[in-house]
Amino acid sequence: MASDRRGLAAQMDRALRRESTGRTVENLSFTLAGDSIALCDLLKCAGLAASSGQGKHLVASGGVRVDGQPEARKTAKIRAGQVVELAGARLVVHAPPGPR
Repeated sequence: MASDRRGLAAQMDRALRRESTGRTVENLSFTLAGDSIALCDLLKCAGLAASSGQGKHLVASGGVRVDGQPEARKTAKIRAGQVVELAGARLVVHAPPGPR
């Protein structure tokens, strides 16, 4: 388990270094089903983490930014209009579609 964490941390470090060198950042979009979503769940639902647990680990490792600021709260409520960045991915969160 510890070796998995070290491997994940190394991947994050490499990805963050690549982003800082000016390479293209992948732009993603996510539409909420309700008013908000926990950060770790968003990472899972958007495909940036394999599970909510892995999402929590990514947040704890310090590699996740929300609206340009480092985010340490694993279950921070993410709302429409916020931007989440992680290892070369930029995820824009949108409001759910309104009633027809």
